[in-house]
Amino acid sequence: VPLPQYGLYAWPGAVVLAQYLWFHRAALPGRRVLEIGAGVSLPGLVAAKCGAEVTLSDSEELPQCLENCRRSCLLNDLPHVPVIGLTWGRVSPELLSLAPVDIILGSDVFFEPKDFEDILTTVYYLMEKNPHAQFWTTYQVRSADWSIEALLCKWKLKNIHVPLQSFNADKEHLAGSSLPGRHTIEMMIISLAKSDGT
Repeated sequence: VPLPQYGLYAWPGAVVLAQYLWFHRAALPGRRVLEIGAGVSLPGLVAAKCGAEVTLSDSEELPQCLENCRRSCLLNDLPHVPVIGLTWGRVSPELLSLAPVDIILGSDVFFEPKDFEDILTTVYYLMEKNPHAQFWTTYQVRSADWSIEALLCKWKLKNIHVPLQSFNADKEHLAGSSLPGRHTIEMMIISLAKSDGT
């Protein structure tokens, strides 16, 4: 799959993460949310519809993905939602000037193993600035070798696995969509580890 197409497709993990946001919609009004690798922006748009203050981001190197985010906002009557270019692992003026965040969203961002550390570097930077923030992420299990555990330890991050049945997402079809289908999707919440490693 050519790289530019990654952000132009609704991946199964996006539907599961959107379901989690909908399930917890009462907690979203006023929360400051940043979606990274937003692509079609389904989770971020659901958060915005639920009253969160959302900023969408995708790689500054993929203008068609950023345009796709803007188009998704317009199609969903959310023209006020900001869309910014953030490239994982890169310190940029956009990253440095980001407003405080409570929740970072990322659906199926853990796709290419070569990107895993850049993603977690960016997440760690955001959490250092916002120690209370959490990274809510879903991913499709593609390989038994897939793991970010060592990187989580390296970046002093911890994760909690969120069972899909706990938010009614353990089905082949969600919200009238054919997704997630028969794909195995996992969800975790990542946060800063305490100084004692917990």
